[in-house]
Amino acid sequence: MIRILESSAAPGLLRRRAARFSDAEAIVRPILEDVRKRGDKALLDYARKFDNLERKSVAVPQAELDAAARRLSPQFRKAVQTSARNVRAFANLQLPQAKKAQPAPGLRLSQIVLPLDSVAAYIPSGRYPLPSTVIMTVVPATVAGVPNIMVATPRPVDEIFGTASILKATHVFEMGGAQAIAAFAYGTRTVPRADRIVGPGNIYVAAAKKLLAGEVGIDFVAGPTEILIIASEGDPRWIAADMLAQAEHDTDASAVLLTTSRSLADAVATEIETQLATLPTAAIARKSIDKNSAILLVASDEDAVELSNRFAPEHLSLHDARLLSGVRHAGSVFLGPNSPEAAGDYAAGPNHVLPTSGAARLRGGLSAADYVKVISVQQLSARALSRLSPAITTLARAEGLEAHARSVEVRRG
Repeated sequence: MIRILESSAAPGLLRRRAARFSDAEAIVRPILEDVRKRGDKALLDYARKFDNLERKSVAVPQAELDAAARRLSPQFRKAVQTSARNVRAFANLQLPQAKKAQPAPGLRLSQIVLPLDSVAAYIPSGRYPLPSTVIMTVVPATVAGVPNIMVATPRPVDEIFGTASILKATHVFEMGGAQAIAAFAYGTRTVPRADRIVGPGNIYVAAAKKLLAGEVGIDFVAGPTEILIIASEGDPRWIAADMLAQAEHDTDASAVLLTTSRSLADAVATEIETQLATLPTAAIARKSIDKNSAILLVASDEDAVELSNRFAPEHLSLHDARLLSGVRHAGSVFLGPNSPEAAGDYAAGPNHVLPTSGAARLRGGLSAADYVKVISVQQLSARALSRLSPAITTLARAEGLEAHARSVEVRRG
């Protein structure tokens, strides 16, 4: 049964276990180097060894993708279209805009916004194939105008292949693990090099992204998924269901409820047991609930929000909308009792590729802005340069960069 603890236990509970990246990196590093050196040959060797690849190439023909799309049920296709419409609308809100400014006469400043040339989306298809992640990674790239949108997944799953076809991904590759990340980072004869790799994966995928960051752009290095719920009243069935929805992802997932109400804590704990009894994924969810999850009793809602900010959860559920003003760190916020985290996972619109392990202190979730670059443009008239000359030359000489100063002075004749 889930633990019910006093708030004094919060530091220990909310202290995340450090991911064993050193072990994963030691395994991954030779794979990355092998793909860098041997390209397609190494990629095929690993795909056959780890993913049971049967085709002669990791590249999936368009005809196969289109056939997978035709096999999808009308209900599934409609769900994809509904989700994609909302994700597209939200992604449009996120894009930086081209802008101009003239802070002084003759000084014209602007920014231009251009899409990346090529992006790659990693789509897990192990225990749970994730076509929803195809939507969350491909649609924002389309909105951003990326011309080459690639998808990698280690198993041939109709829902993933078909969704990629519906959303018009440019290339789909049947490959997974660290070798897929390496192929996108370095490029091979079959796999074009990506400017940025996005999407979740296991610890080996995360370790590969961590090691290759800088060689290629990445979204972030993700750890186990997590939800933190703050509620002092509400339907215990709903809260228990939300906690189990997170717990069933993985045995390392965590679900935490912060509440001022002992009676609600007891009711939610009982309800979790009731729902686990009929949950098909109970074997996974049970371990997550027992190992990594808890209900914490807090003195006030304000204390709960402060604990949440210290934790910086991937998903934050606030049953009382008035608490939103106190939130400083969260990957995505689900406001009110009718906003379950599952809505965000699939169809509400905001992205479900979110920072974990405290990275929400630094950034939000995957955004259309991750698929573009903003380039600054500066144009100065002779008079504007003359007015700025004292500031430029003074700062340049303070830094010991005489040629910088002279490059301005030479224009003054």
